[in-house]
Amino acid sequence: MYKGPLELGPTELGARSPDPPRPMAGPMKLMALQLLLWHSTLWPAQEASPLDPASSLPQSFLLKCLEQVRKIQSDGAALQEKLCATYKLCHPEELVLLGHFLGIPRTPLSSCPSQALQLTGCLSQLHSGLFLYQGLLQALAGISPELAPTVDMLQLDVADFATTVWQQMEDLGVAPALQPSQGAMPTFTSAFQRRAGGVLVTSHLQSFLKLAYRMLRYLAQP
Repeated sequence: MYKGPLELGPTELGARSPDPPRPMAGPMKLMALQLLLWHSTLWPAQEASPLDPASSLPQSFLLKCLEQVRKIQSDGAALQEKLCATYKLCHPEELVLLGHFLGIPRTPLSSCPSQALQLTGCLSQLHSGLFLYQGLLQALAGISPELAPTVDMLQLDVADFATTVWQQMEDLGVAPALQPSQGAMPTFTSAFQRRAGGVLVTSHLQSFLKLAYRMLRYLAQP
């Protein structure tokens, strides 16, 4: 019996539906997915932490800094003892008002707490603070013949520590183009002001170094 074109089925007309796409082979598909997931998780981590505190600073740098901090703390303690024994200037808290009058500044280490350490900012604040205290110690020149050698040694050790930090910043590529300026230094117009300034500068420096030492020791932990 003759069938018209409309009555013929698809098989009888010779028409074939297109073949469905072949699925990727199982092992190859699984490997591609694993590579995709690995790349998507690894790349953001690399972008987010270019200076990981746990791995960016060499152990040799941290140990050297800790040694330099201890040396400066020892020098500072020796200066404080001599000011107390010779001139009876033993209590920095009694000289706070004079410190405000003389304009003796302090410097923070707000980027260095271990709970929220910002490595680049911490190194920058550490170097700026050391640079400031180097200038303050220079301003104490002429404090007294007996104290001058101790002040000179303290100033030299602070300058060496600042250089160590600056060189590490350069190695990490985070050092600014120009070193920071010290700004205006206090002017001491009498021997008493220099000695009182020595008490305050040394006290501020010791507090600054205490925070720095805590940060460095935290970073040096294995």
